[in-house]
Amino acid sequence: MTTHAPPESITPESLTLALRRSGALGHGRVSAVEAEQPRSTVLSRIVRLTLTYEGEAAGSPQTLIFKTGLPERLTGGWNGGRQEVEFYRKVAAATPPGLLPRCFEAEYDAETNHWRLLLEDLGETHKIVTTWPLPPTFSECATILRARARFHAHWWEDPRLGVSIGGWGDADDVEQYLQRLKGKIADFEERLGDRLPRERRDLYALLLDRAPRLAKRTDSRRAVTILHGDAHVWNCFLPRDDGSDVRLFDWDSWSLGVATEDLAYMMAVHWYPDRRRAMERPLLDVYHAELEAHGVRDYDRRALDDDYRLSALWCLTTPVWQSGANLPPVIWWNNLERIHMAVEDLGCRELLE
Repeated sequence: MTTHAPPESITPESLTLALRRSGALGHGRVSAVEAEQPRSTVLSRIVRLTLTYEGEAAGSPQTLIFKTGLPERLTGGWNGGRQEVEFYRKVAAATPPGLLPRCFEAEYDAETNHWRLLLEDLGETHKIVTTWPLPPTFSECATILRARARFHAHWWEDPRLGVSIGGWGDADDVEQYLQRLKGKIADFEERLGDRLPRERRDLYALLLDRAPRLAKRTDSRRAVTILHGDAHVWNCFLPRDDGSDVRLFDWDSWSLGVATEDLAYMMAVHWYPDRRRAMERPLLDVYHAELEAHGVRDYDRRALDDDYRLSALWCLTTPVWQSGANLPPVIWWNNLERIHMAVEDLGCRELLE
């Protein structure tokens, strides 16, 4: 392994302070830190750190994951880093252990938009389920959905939602969102030209027209929870021993809403028709059973189906937002094709009548 100098903000002193504050280090101290080659994702930079200690440090982490923003993402309105810091400060701190990586530090500077996370390194005990875009097996998908159900169930209709955790927004916020969406769809259609057929343009126009009514689903705050917002299967760590200790990560798009938004994003957006038709309903059965096993009541299987279809319909906007955020076409173009096929298969047009 080739080592590199750690990022400028990472020093033995700063790590010692962070680990002591989080309760992960007693009287010892970090005496040295080495970094591996940084790895950049579409939205962030990730560095694995190896720590050396002096003094008493039994049980302290030997390695950590340092996550921060790409320089080009610190401007231009991107707020994912701020959101993920908020998630680890507020949501993760109130979530039962065993569902998320442990966070040792979460910092955000409002003046510079710089942010940083120090997270548990799960590389020795966990793995990404497959190499993108290869889909997992049914069993692996079921394991992932059980973990998402446990997380959703913990926050199901929690009275803190919209009060001390996240926000719902009012009618003006919804109107502003829909106006932004209208502009993004117009830009998307202009960008694609004749690569977006007339019938799909008409579907987007109808969705925009019916959107104020569809958006009322959450007004009652019934059957709502905390959403991941980017819940594809590669944002999960699965245990190498094939157990159930799944950890959900990359929370820079979290929000409040209907749980099936995460499910539709995982399956309707990312799976081609044959696979989705074969696995979708059995996996929804698995998810619903896990919700009930963890205390969710008054949400029957039919309600899950109804919400799933509505969520799939809203997922028509996913490739629009992704394209507008300058994600590579290899991501949003394939998502565009798959979600339109899913909407037709699931009869989602009926919801626009």
